[in-house]
Amino acid sequence: MKNRQRQKDILFSVLIFCSAFAINMLIQKLFTTQTLVPMIFVFGVFLISLKTHGYCYGIASAIASVFAVNFAFTYPYYAFDFFVEESILSAIIMLIVGVVVISVVLALLLNKEFKGRSFFRTLYFLPAVLSMITVSLVFKQVFFYVLPAIGKALGIEALSTNILASKQNAIYGVLFVHLWQGVALPTLLFLAGLQTIPTELYEAAAIDGANGWQQFKHITVAYLIPTLSVVLVLLVKQGLMVFDYVKSMTAGGPGTATQTIALLIYNNGFERNRYSYSIAQAIATGVIIALISAIQIQASNRKKVD
Repeated sequence: MKNRQRQKDILFSVLIFCSAFAINMLIQKLFTTQTLVPMIFVFGVFLISLKTHGYCYGIASAIASVFAVNFAFTYPYYAFDFFVEESILSAIIMLIVGVVVISVVLALLLNKEFKGRSFFRTLYFLPAVLSMITVSLVFKQVFFYVLPAIGKALGIEALSTNILASKQNAIYGVLFVHLWQGVALPTLLFLAGLQTIPTELYEAAAIDGANGWQQFKHITVAYLIPTLSVVLVLLVKQGLMVFDYVKSMTAGGPGTATQTIALLIYNNGFERNRYSYSIAQAIATGVIIALISAIQIQASNRKKVD
């Protein structure tokens, strides 16, 4: 019964949305006006919210309607500009891998008993409490003045120029800053995950002859998968939507070498005054992030330790 009602609600929602879209297309062709476009979609959302069971249909139709208005009925029509340099995509992958590896290593070290452990647990989290803008401006001065001075003094050519002024290397400067500040929260999550693992499992594995690597692979990794899924979702979102570091350090330059998707959306909205276009880009990006997150969580749940 519930499945049949759900199917009816989905069918009704799709029918109303497509009808609103078709009516707007007809009006645009006949009268070359876009004044009624938002009103017709709003009326469609109202009907869907009124006739369906559950709030999700109204919310989904509202998001789809906003996307349709700004994508199909606002100039430039049916055009999407998500162009970013290939180095940006490579940097996102390196960010995810780098943060996960560094965070796991730090969590394993901080989970051991040693003198001054409380101090180091506080110290590693210090970058996370600093403002992204503040960190970006400080490192911008370091890359601009400090490192070139050190490079010239030591005769190291690679350090003698400002890395942020290089089209090939600027993204790696931003990546370094993001890594430096971004490992704190994932480390905290992994550390919390490590403390939930029963010590009896390690003792039993040691008795059975398992070495350190085997214990890490079959016990530690298995129990950290739920935490890993959360960290990956956060990192995918951060990688795709990084804004503060880029805006403060390079403003997307040199050229478009460090222009991320978030900065592209910002530039379209506030620099080029294409507000509707940037709204459509933002909605599309949000949907992509939500899909990636859902797939990742679903995949990790299948491997979760019972």
